[in-house]
Amino acid sequence: MQNVDSIEILAAKIRRWVIEEVYSAKSGHPGGSLSCADFLACVYERYLNFDANHPEMIDRDRVVLSKGHCAPALYAVLALKDYFPLEDLKTFRKIDSYLQGHPCMKHVSGVDMSTGSLGQGISAAVGMALASRAEKYDNWVYVILGDGELQEGQVWEASMCAAHYGLNRLVAFVDLNGLQIDGNTQMVMNVGDVAKKFKAFDWNVLSCNGNDISELTMVLDTIHMAKTDKPTVIVGHTVKGKGVSFMEGQYQWHGSTPNQEQYEMAVLELDAKIKELGKCHE
Repeated sequence: MQNVDSIEILAAKIRRWVIEEVYSAKSGHPGGSLSCADFLACVYERYLNFDANHPEMIDRDRVVLSKGHCAPALYAVLALKDYFPLEDLKTFRKIDSYLQGHPCMKHVSGVDMSTGSLGQGISAAVGMALASRAEKYDNWVYVILGDGELQEGQVWEASMCAAHYGLNRLVAFVDLNGLQIDGNTQMVMNVGDVAKKFKAFDWNVLSCNGNDISELTMVLDTIHMAKTDKPTVIVGHTVKGKGVSFMEGQYQWHGSTPNQEQYEMAVLELDAKIKELGKCHE
């Protein structure tokens, strides 16, 4: 099991590649990709049972990025875990590239579910968890939701189904950064108390700072050791654009891309972070 230090470094590298992808493409969604980077780093570095050389391993753990527009973060962690060459990330969203704007399981090694239509990813994850149980596999299914995505009714139909069948190896992470494409989620369509809503749907509910690796690993360790008969949701309080100072907390970076000056500033900050973490953990 990997320690917190290596996870922090992986999260910083994911963020660095997110910026590289969207700048190269002049298109993409950096804000939400940056806010969910810590959860992806935790799962892939410490918990996930996977083999990049055998991506179709039948009893592997699975990750579903239900908020599929944040594909840059998923692609980055997959490349950093050797599913495909890092340099390919610079082809993101370009003509003839296999790295489309949303994850496609038919073309990208390591992608467990094609996503993009908000609300549908969690339904697929519920199906995966049910199928694993039917086949008596002991794997875990992780699904990452955006808080704006919770405005989709299908999320709650799937949540009801997961609780009904007691899918205790299903873990949902809500990237609760409070912002969506048109502004504050409370103003656009208030999703209310997310923890209470999942509790009402009979889920095991845990909350933490979703951008704090120590808190995330503590929560995930708890889930893995617990003997619950319910699906679990981690309500992760995050910051949209986390890791790039001028993007943090700004809804305008939901689907905007940096110009050259902004790109250089972001790279400077993230490279410095990676260097700092490397020195701290030498």
